[in-house]
Amino acid sequence: MDTPLSLIERVRDPHDSASWRRLVDLYTPLIRQWLRRSVADSDADDLIQEILGAMLRAMPSFEHSGRPGAFRHWLRTTTGYHLSAFWKSRKSRGQAQPFVWDELQEPESELGRTWDREHDEFVARRLLLMIEPEFSPTTWLAFKRQVLDGLKAAEVAAEMETTVNAVLLAKSRVLARLRQEGRGLID
Repeated sequence: MDTPLSLIERVRDPHDSASWRRLVDLYTPLIRQWLRRSVADSDADDLIQEILGAMLRAMPSFEHSGRPGAFRHWLRTTTGYHLSAFWKSRKSRGQAQPFVWDELQEPESELGRTWDREHDEFVARRLLLMIEPEFSPTTWLAFKRQVLDGLKAAEVAAEMETTVNAVLLAKSRVLARLRQEGRGLID
């Protein structure tokens, strides 16, 4: 049996438009959130298109290389590059860059660490929303009560009138699916 491919592996196939749409749906709000810190909404829309275009061109040959955060770093660098180019083009009109994007390129900088943390939290939340329909309501509730609400398996089992084993199995199944879908995106 083949191991199912992660989203990042599936978007390498130029014919897999569903996976590309899923990646766009996953990342557009995050990129927009970051761009809104320093550009108007209309400019953010244009920059998002440029960044997504760069992503589309890069994904067929993107190599994760087993490095933690490789895609997150690539996205941070690409976003910073496009934003720097945006502000350089406006510098001649006397508009100053309101956000220090050069600092974003440094993973150990305050801004780099903030990007990494916000990226991982955002992507994990969005992936959970995307995979939730793949599970029965009972499985999802057992997972949610344990992992997201912080209850012990025995408490969830008593609440749901099931066994601790069933609750632990639900948690395991959802986390396995989350790890599979998020492989290469969050580390």
